[in-house]
Amino acid sequence: MAAAPIFHVVPGSAVKTAIDGNRQKVFEAVEAAYRFHVAGESVNPNSYFLHYPDNPTARIIALPAHLGGEVKKSGIKWISSFPSNRAGNLARASAVQILNDATTGYPLACIEASLISATRTAASAALAAEHMSPAPFDGTLSIIGTGVIARSTVEWLLFRNWKFRNVSLYDVDRNEAERFAMWLRNQEGLEAELHSSLQGALRDASLIVFTTTAIEPYVADEKLFAHSPTVLHLSLRDLSVNVILASQNIVDDVEHCLRANTSLHLAETARGSRDFISGTLVDVLDGKLEPDPGKARVFSPFGLGVLDIAVSDFVLQEAVTSGTALAIPDFFSNSVRW
Repeated sequence: MAAAPIFHVVPGSAVKTAIDGNRQKVFEAVEAAYRFHVAGESVNPNSYFLHYPDNPTARIIALPAHLGGEVKKSGIKWISSFPSNRAGNLARASAVQILNDATTGYPLACIEASLISATRTAASAALAAEHMSPAPFDGTLSIIGTGVIARSTVEWLLFRNWKFRNVSLYDVDRNEAERFAMWLRNQEGLEAELHSSLQGALRDASLIVFTTTAIEPYVADEKLFAHSPTVLHLSLRDLSVNVILASQNIVDDVEHCLRANTSLHLAETARGSRDFISGTLVDVLDGKLEPDPGKARVFSPFGLGVLDIAVSDFVLQEAVTSGTALAIPDFFSNSVRW
């Protein structure tokens, strides 16, 4: 007779321990998830957005997904983004991940997922950066939007052994940029230059990371990218249509990126086709697509739920093994039919 699984709750402290102690395995899990997805061993429906008419910058997103391959788990991430939280020094994003057994459908765990979400975003960005850059692991870095995702991205770039000669920061809230610079100095031993203009921050940067909360494009000057940088467009809505069309565009998943008024979605609407998208990150990893050193190379990842499944599955296994997951044996009240 089949038995229901023991349900676990995995708190943020256990998530952090699992990730910090196994960064290489997490990095490999993210790459494997991309490959399973491209191979058709996943189900990744559209994300669902809960918007607030009286608070247009806030939203909660549901990301359902199933990942096959060696993982064979399903689940859903429920992640909020409330930028106004920052005024009270409260993190903008909070999240939980429900992980399900794909054979019985039973939930296996509820996992604190804000770090998981930031980790899979940052690890995928680092993966893209080293494969899309003509001279990876070196150069100058520009961060536009100095929040938690930017911090995680820098951590993962440094984990992958990037060495930056200069770091430039720009945020519409200069206090945020100052805090970020202090964190860089104290935690990573890096000095950063704060810029009062976007143009100054972007000038000559070989690697540019956009991690803002912008809801519509505001970067319209193509000349800012004339030096052909690698651009990690993680916030998806920063670049105007003309900038997108002048760049080599690489995505995680074409269909997902062309929705929800992303810069790519707006470009498709304006152009009437999607021929400005060169291919996917896996195309680059497999050598099917060569990065163009003569253009800005823009990576726009919509953020696939399968990545959350991959990292969450790894975290759950580590937390159960180490005893940091909280088991709730009587969670299911009616798991036996008779």
